[in-house]
Amino acid sequence: MRRSVGRNMSLLAVLAVMASVGAAPAGPAAPAGPRPAPPKSPVAVGHGGAVASVDPDASAAGIEVLRKGGNAVDAAVATAAALGVTEPYSAGIGGGGYLVHYDAKSRAVRTIDGRETAPRSADASLFLENGRPVPFEEAKTSGLGVGTPGTPATWERALDAWGTKSLRALLQPARRLARDGFVVDGTFRAQTASNQARFADFPASAELFLPGGRLPVVGSVFKNPDLARTYEEIGRKGVGELYRGELAHDIVRTVRNPPVDPGAARAVRPGDLTRGDLASYRTLRKNPTKVGYRGLDVYGMAPSSSGGTSVGQALNMLETTSLSSLDRTRYLHRLIEASRIAFADRGRWVGDPAFEDVPTEELLSQRFADARACLIKDDAVLASPLAPGDPRHPERCGSVGAAAPTTYEGENTTHLTTADKWGNVVAYTLTIESTGGSGITVPGRGFLLNNELTDFSFAPADPAVHDPNLPGPGKRPRSSISPTIVLEHGEPVLALGSPGGATIITTVLQTLTGHLDRGLPLVDAIASPRASQRNTATTQIEPGLWNSPVRAELERLGHVFRQTPELGAATGVQRLPDGRWLAAAEKVRRGGGSAMVVRPGGRH
Repeated sequence: MRRSVGRNMSLLAVLAVMASVGAAPAGPAAPAGPRPAPPKSPVAVGHGGAVASVDPDASAAGIEVLRKGGNAVDAAVATAAALGVTEPYSAGIGGGGYLVHYDAKSRAVRTIDGRETAPRSADASLFLENGRPVPFEEAKTSGLGVGTPGTPATWERALDAWGTKSLRALLQPARRLARDGFVVDGTFRAQTASNQARFADFPASAELFLPGGRLPVVGSVFKNPDLARTYEEIGRKGVGELYRGELAHDIVRTVRNPPVDPGAARAVRPGDLTRGDLASYRTLRKNPTKVGYRGLDVYGMAPSSSGGTSVGQALNMLETTSLSSLDRTRYLHRLIEASRIAFADRGRWVGDPAFEDVPTEELLSQRFADARACLIKDDAVLASPLAPGDPRHPERCGSVGAAAPTTYEGENTTHLTTADKWGNVVAYTLTIESTGGSGITVPGRGFLLNNELTDFSFAPADPAVHDPNLPGPGKRPRSSISPTIVLEHGEPVLALGSPGGATIITTVLQTLTGHLDRGLPLVDAIASPRASQRNTATTQIEPGLWNSPVRAELERLGHVFRQTPELGAATGVQRLPDGRWLAAAEKVRRGGGSAMVVRPGGRH
């Protein structure tokens, strides 16, 4: 969820903004609680580090950490924890995610896979009953869809490897925010309303998000004292409390016996998560994906996410064309077709590499990209679903096996990007899957559980085509999360990412090419109207393209479009030639984002 541009910010955000412009609060200490503050901005330029997120309170938490000498990883953890307060329907300690880190000292990029995992009892029939797939909405609102959370373990792993502050210290801004509250806006109310029926069926969710049985009022203060206490407990006892302590017990009890209101008509399936599943959870330190593009090195997230392979493959296919010299119609045509091909190949080849033989290196080879790019014609549109190619034995314009439709993937997540004065950078996308996750709040703990296992294919889209994304014991469901860092000669150029389920890949791809090829300033590349083609018969486009003459020109080529209100909500940071940081976020989507720097200064 996103705060509207004119929302009031909490005291935390006010103090951070005042400090960032060199002011200090006068007189006695101000009382805790929200108070008016300047509107958030989608772009900020200056020194000392940068934070871009969807929410001003969360960005302010990261800036506070940077001002106190923390680095980009410290700031990312503080920002993510704050998003768990203000963006509880998109992220939180009940979910997971992927983090990409650039270390300025070693000039190395490394990643952490903090994806949720299925219970060890899961198999390919997890979402089948009587041989038929469970309806998605029923799987979403259940214990059946809850995977072992990876977010707290990601924070611990990142801080152990690259951080400078303790988790307890970094949780303090978010703990204060949960205790003192933030101001409800129209987006928060609307997203609560869209979940009202679900939340009402779970007493803990209803008590937290529907106080007195009513939707939160715009302009009111939303507090979450249970989450404040949970953060305090994790800070004091460590992350092991969620995986091996009383908090683990509470999570398992909630998943295995979802606390449903006795009057609810909804039948809620239990899950099979155990204390052993939580105790055995591990994040994975991985090498990133890497492709060269226009003389730059583009790093992304390797499987179990398909983000790095799909963005990288599409860039490899597009590099053979001078996108900067094309008109807008031809540029979008090429972008759409490259996305279509990349999604056809991801559907056949990408899954959890602990269970599937994923040809990551071959998917990212220029040889494979060239063999697939030859399918793109300037005067015709490929038909979807398109059959995949064989990255191990690529044949020019060749395919292998039958085509299979793209399976569904939820669209709500959040992304943050941070940088510090030493040049370290973090791109971090975290999620609880659907808006509101499973809808189930852990009683007394103040956070929602994910429904991440619904990212698995419930059944093969085509029995004749191997599906690498079926459930399995301890398996990570395939993701489209695409945190991305771009380097030139070992130095950071930009970093970005977005929420949006499978549309994350197309959002990151279009933003990268809009900035790197089309010459748009980063904030304008983020704001540009988007298209998303995912190997389907129709391509989703936003109103800015739907109402453009470009649509008619593309339709004459054979494209078929479906309008959607918005695609993604990106944030990014950019290193300017003079050494300053530029932070960028959405101008309009989801109420606009919040870009901040430690010491603003200079023109952009």
